[in-house]
Amino acid sequence: MRLVSVGVRARRAAEPSEPEPEEATEPVHHEHSHTEHHPSHDYNHMKNKFMNELGRLPIPVWAVAAIVVVVLVLVACFIFCVFKKCFGKKKKPKKVREGKTGRRRKAKEGEGEAGEKEGEVKKEGEEEEKEQEKLGKLEFSLDYNFTDCQLIVGILQAQDLAAMDMGGTSDPYVKVFLLPDKKKKYETKVQRKNLCPVFNETFIFKIPYAELGGKTLILQVYDFDRFSKHDMIGELKIPMNSVDLGQPMQQWRDLESGEKEEQEKLGDICISLRYVPTAGKLTVNIMEAKNLKKMDVGGLSDPFVKIVLQQNGKRIKKKKTTVKKNTLNPYFNESFSFDVPFEQIQKVQVVITVFDYDKLGSNDPIGKTFMGYGATGVGLRHWSDMLANPRRPVAQWHTLLPEEEVDAAVKAKPR
Repeated sequence: MRLVSVGVRARRAAEPSEPEPEEATEPVHHEHSHTEHHPSHDYNHMKNKFMNELGRLPIPVWAVAAIVVVVLVLVACFIFCVFKKCFGKKKKPKKVREGKTGRRRKAKEGEGEAGEKEGEVKKEGEEEEKEQEKLGKLEFSLDYNFTDCQLIVGILQAQDLAAMDMGGTSDPYVKVFLLPDKKKKYETKVQRKNLCPVFNETFIFKIPYAELGGKTLILQVYDFDRFSKHDMIGELKIPMNSVDLGQPMQQWRDLESGEKEEQEKLGDICISLRYVPTAGKLTVNIMEAKNLKKMDVGGLSDPFVKIVLQQNGKRIKKKKTTVKKNTLNPYFNESFSFDVPFEQIQKVQVVITVFDYDKLGSNDPIGKTFMGYGATGVGLRHWSDMLANPRRPVAQWHTLLPEEEVDAAVKAKPR
């Protein structure tokens, strides 16, 4: 019995000891739950640490945000470009092929239409050329004086001339000369702003009738321009062997487009100008010339220079240098003085002409230039330099121009 009671007591003593493991397990469960909340604690700790480090930076928070946005935009652009290059190329060849095939079809279809259009374009072009060829017409007269061996050419008038100036007008004049020699050239007066000018001028060529058959009369209508080269409006070529000079003739002819003449090189001349305002003294020094045109049969010339001081078209005084024999590059170094009051210095012109001396006949002009009132280009600049440097000689090279061109410029009134 005692043994049984002892066993029972032992069981009872063992029963209250069972909950002890449960109590002991509670801390274990608590430790497990504590380990589950540990990651959130680390995240908050890292966040707080990042914000603290961010607060210590010298850059404000909004600047950091802006930098981040810019970086994200750049990355997005880079990704977009890579995507476009990688996946966009596959579609292009198809479109290109389709475009090429479409073009080939259109080209084949358009070949027939192009052939038809070419004929129309050619016809239109021919019509436009015909319209452009309407340059106006010129009335002239021809007569021959058998007693004095003179060909008399009359330039009467022109009509419906082409407008060469910006304002829709022209300043026409007519050049008259015989080919092939071109020894004598005439020109009419300039008619300002007139497309239907009346000239009524007569020119005489002294030439034997026997030689007249081999000549061609040239009538060239030009538009005068003081600031640039004169433009040719049109011309007439009249072979003299096709004209019956037994009786005077007068007729109208349509102008034809003429080939532009290349400017013939006549040579250059070096001139020195000096003006003393207090004394009213103008000194012109003809220094030298070079590359003059050959006028004699032997390929040389006998040049001399003529200096004319004029005002309002009237000669005030004229002088000339000595003749230099058989040379195209003469050296003169000859000075000439003219009395010009200060109040007149802006109104006078100095006209320089280089002649070829001829013992038997008249002296032939080689070339010409002028300075002073109405001059342009080098002539104007030289005159202005002289006035800007009183009492000092100012030298300048001048290119010689055809006599008729300079005469027209001298007579023309400055605009």
